[in-house]
Amino acid sequence: MVTALKKISVAAVTFLVLIICSSFANAQKAQGHVSICFINTVNNNQLILDSNEYTNPFGESYRISKLKYYISNIKLNSAKKIFTEPDSYHLIDAADTASLHFSFYAAANNYNSISFIVGVDSIKNVSGAQTGALDPANGMFWTWNSGYVFFKLEGSSPASTIINNRIEYHIGGFAGAGNALQYITLPLPANEILKIQEGKSSNIIIETDINKIWQGANDLKIAATPATMTPGVLSKKIAANYSNMFTIKTVNN
Repeated sequence: MVTALKKISVAAVTFLVLIICSSFANAQKAQGHVSICFINTVNNNQLILDSNEYTNPFGESYRISKLKYYISNIKLNSAKKIFTEPDSYHLIDAADTASLHFSFYAAANNYNSISFIVGVDSIKNVSGAQTGALDPANGMFWTWNSGYVFFKLEGSSPASTIINNRIEYHIGGFAGAGNALQYITLPLPANEILKIQEGKSSNIIIETDINKIWQGANDLKIAATPATMTPGVLSKKIAANYSNMFTIKTVNN
């Protein structure tokens, strides 16, 4: 009798495990493909490195020769579910067209917003040099400061008071009073959803308006602050401004 019960018990457990594994496998298959594309602009004009001249809200003209920033920890949000992209670190480089878009598979669902960090989270900052998007060869790692540069803008402006009229903003800092990490949540445009469906593809286009770096929570005049390359108060102020650069322009399902 006991042996029979044991056999029934083992059989029941085995059956239950098979059901759970089958459900998990089906859940894993219920994914769709989503691509995210960043378009860098300056006051509604496409950013063109080195050649185009732009004007900030204070009437100061400038040119941009380099623009790089990290987008990490991407989450797709709905009322009942949050999907987090695994190993989510992307370096957007205005000089590299291929870096402006990336894709991944996400759980099938209707999402109403996207969240991400501008920068690199503290765990990766204290883990030493990484590979891929976080490779120091990308020029976004402070060897002297043991951490990542979150946002880098370089160029020139007649308003700059430093040699060769340079402008240089290397923004970083992940801890304490110097924490410049920016947590962004972008709601989808009114009456739109990101509809991830099994076996299908969706697309999000995000516009990054670089001109917003100069004014927002803080006024940043080139004449007064043409450069900063260390974590601190100024870096945090610039980061607070560029947190407002991002807007979802288009969603295609």
